[in-house]
Amino acid sequence: MSTNSCLNIVIADKNSLLVGGLTEMFKQDVRFDVRATATDGELFLKLVDRICFDVGIIGWKMPYSDGRQVLTNLRERESSIRVVVYSGANVARQVCLLGGAGFYSKSKPPDGLIDVVCQVGQGNSVFPYEKHEAKTDLRLSSLTSRELEILEILSLGYSNRKIASKFEISANTVKFHLKNIYEKAQVDNRTQAVAFYNQLYKEEL
Repeated sequence: MSTNSCLNIVIADKNSLLVGGLTEMFKQDVRFDVRATATDGELFLKLVDRICFDVGIIGWKMPYSDGRQVLTNLRERESSIRVVVYSGANVARQVCLLGGAGFYSKSKPPDGLIDVVCQVGQGNSVFPYEKHEAKTDLRLSSLTSRELEILEILSLGYSNRKIASKFEISANTVKFHLKNIYEKAQVDNRTQAVAFYNQLYKEEL
């Protein structure tokens, strides 16, 4: 977070009217300084290189570089900028797994976004708890929250080493979790585990 009392933010969304509305909303709050705005993901990434800010608020579906590509880019360059995705798409889990710091739905009152950005600026991660019909499957419901997180990230193609790094656990602990996942999901290997997960969860990308 910046050294002064303001949280420096950048707002990016394909809808310029939305960007304008959010800019005015945040400018009316003395806790924020809107450093810049963008109407596509590529421009947002250029702003990352050009100016210093703490939190980026971005849409998911943007021209040139969408939310997934922006988050992937920031993760690869190990950027310290924290990102909140503000979208009507059901992509909270993807945002979390790609390294985003928060998600807020456009179906909710816009002013709720202020609290989410505040929390993210303080170092917290803010994601809604999502219930899915797939979790009624007895095999999936038997998984612990950590096992479910690992199964989700396994479906993105993460290696054991990357899983260990993301959750700050040892490689042996990852193997232990995978063994439990295989047993509970009644599968023999990671390929079958991913197939099991994908069959139950049809991601809305």
